Amino acid sequence: MSKQYMGTWRLIEMEQWDQDYIDLVVPGYIAFREDNLGEFQFGTVHGEIEYRLEPYQETERLEFSWEGEDEMDPVSGRGWAIIADGQLQGRLFFHAGDDSGFVAVRV
Repeated sequence: MSKQYMGTWRLIEMEQWDQDYIDLVVPGYIAFREDNLGEFQFGTVHGEIEYRLEPYQETERLEFSWEGEDEMDPVSGRGWAIIADGQLQGRLFFHAGDDSGFVAVRV
């Protein structure tokens, strides 16, 4: 499995939320560990991730499910990410709710 996704990535752009919200509690981030787990935080949303690397077109894509909280309410969802032009680009989905594209850079 590719290790190019491992580590912490700083969220620098999201379609649905501006940078002030992304960094409301802590500087927004998404992180992946080698044990196929990770986490993210933006605004008041925190999630624990479980991921897999899957073949995608001519490359691979990291696909994940997550669960966590938004302002202390339980939330869950899924998402995916690819590395393009040295950035992590993807989409985060809330179960039965919002979704947003995101861009992150390695910390």
